[in-house]
Amino acid sequence: MAQTIVAPLNRLSTRLDLSRTLVFREILTMGIDSLKADKLRAAMTALGMAVGTAALILVVTVALTGKRYVLAQIEGVGTNVIWAEYSGVSTASTSTGVADYLTAKDMLAVEQAVPGVKEASPVLNMHARMVVGAGKEQDVLVLGVDPQYQTVRRILVSAGRFFDQQDSQDGNKVALLTEPLARDRFGSLDQALGQTIKIQEVPFVVIGTFRESVDTLGRSEIEDSTVLIPYSVARAMSGTSAVNQIYFSMSNANSIPAATDRIQAVIAARHRPESVYDVSNMTEVLRLANKTANAFTAVLLLFAAVTLIAAGIGIMNIMMATVHLRIHEIGVRKAVGATRSAILLQFLCEAVMIALLGGSVGTAIGIGIPFAIQLFTDHNVPVSVMSAVVALAVSCAVGITFGITPANNAARLDPVECLRHE
Repeated sequence: MAQTIVAPLNRLSTRLDLSRTLVFREILTMGIDSLKADKLRAAMTALGMAVGTAALILVVTVALTGKRYVLAQIEGVGTNVIWAEYSGVSTASTSTGVADYLTAKDMLAVEQAVPGVKEASPVLNMHARMVVGAGKEQDVLVLGVDPQYQTVRRILVSAGRFFDQQDSQDGNKVALLTEPLARDRFGSLDQALGQTIKIQEVPFVVIGTFRESVDTLGRSEIEDSTVLIPYSVARAMSGTSAVNQIYFSMSNANSIPAATDRIQAVIAARHRPESVYDVSNMTEVLRLANKTANAFTAVLLLFAAVTLIAAGIGIMNIMMATVHLRIHEIGVRKAVGATRSAILLQFLCEAVMIALLGGSVGTAIGIGIPFAIQLFTDHNVPVSVMSAVVALAVSCAVGITFGITPANNAARLDPVECLRHE
């Protein structure tokens, strides 16, 4: 008995599903035929959507590229690097005494008190006049540093060698020049090796040339015309124990926040209460860079959203005009039995198809441009597949949002009035 009842119900359900499928196919076919009938109208309407969708994907691509570049720069400088420098006295202080600069003893105290410090180097700034090309003199920056400075600051030696611990202990008068300075002074990097330069009338032998591994985002103490000499020699020449900066390299990047606070406390405990010291790391730079990148991305996304809204309004206007031009057709369809939902779906389907057409073209452009850059240049531009999926989904949502009003207007038309319309 149960089987006798269930079997007809199953057949009925199958017929209903088949009927819905046929109706959907009919609506889809009519939508495609409508777009084919006026290709120019469909193309011009979809153009705005294509521009908005491409802009959306390219905004995400630009944001990802910018963040990847910043992260690469910070990795090149060293995410495990902490630096300290004297900032002055607090505004609440009335002391006008001698500046309380950092010293090499502060560096030794930090190495003893803060666990995880792998390497450290003081930086003592000096200035000198040097003869460059065509007999002209120019000011050069002289930095007195320890041998560990090379690894802490990730300095690349392009010719020759960096001075070692033996050079520092013996007080050897050796120096490294930045690449621009070596080219200006001696014509090439190799020709600079073995040459003698004078710093404050003291002769130094050039043993190498160097450059920074990456752009340090304006946080570098190194200029284009910079000379590196052993700190022991620079201290003897300057006659002061003060240093301008101290760089620390930590063995574990995860300990950077805690180590930064600990270094701040150790240095503050060794100096006057009113003295202020800036102890920083690349985490702050990364946070600022991410904040800037996110703000820039938000502005670009706003422009892309405006473009998509304008495209949606264009779709709505075109569909309104389409409904007006096809009033007689709507009356005929209703006269032969088309329901309000069928009319609504027909025009809504057309709006969504126009939006998806533009979205697909825009997605192809948005993804194609980064791939073309990768193919024809050496730049590695990240491509977000998720942004393409989101762009297509947004296109569909725009088509539904701005197509529902014209579709509703078409579905509510009176069939008698429609048939009278010519």
